[in-house]
Amino acid sequence: MNTEKQQPTPQEGETHQSEQYEVHITGNVSGQIAVGHHIHQTYQPREQTSISSEELATLQALLKDLKTRVATDAPPELKDAALERVNELEEAILTDQPDLTTMEYVMRWFAKRLPALAGTVASVVVHPIVGKLVEAAGDALADEFRRRFGGTSTP
Repeated sequence: MNTEKQQPTPQEGETHQSEQYEVHITGNVSGQIAVGHHIHQTYQPREQTSISSEELATLQALLKDLKTRVATDAPPELKDAALERVNELEEAILTDQPDLTTMEYVMRWFAKRLPALAGTVASVVVHPIVGKLVEAAGDALADEFRRRFGGTSTP
């Protein structure tokens, strides 16, 4: 974002000096922006959605089952790489800000190299508990999750 403060030429009869701001926003940007002088904004955080210890245990069991299935069903020449992708997926899901890019990459990796396991991987990514984790990270991330993986807002 580039912000330039420009001082206009005073007009005849003006007794005060006004300011003009020119703002250029590029790229994939979401959220609020305010430009000007003496701006006051307030932020009202939305209620955070968190998961219970039981839901976390369920998610960890899903990831463990995925690792077991990959270790059993992946051909020997892809097994190590596939397990590495599952570990990346686990890290991407269980961070404070779930990493949607890694989640999408892992799904595509399995779809391309091990399509027989791609559905199992996708079922973890789109699991409702993962959705709750993403929702807890904020509206922008939740909207991006829905854009990438489909679905609707949680109530």
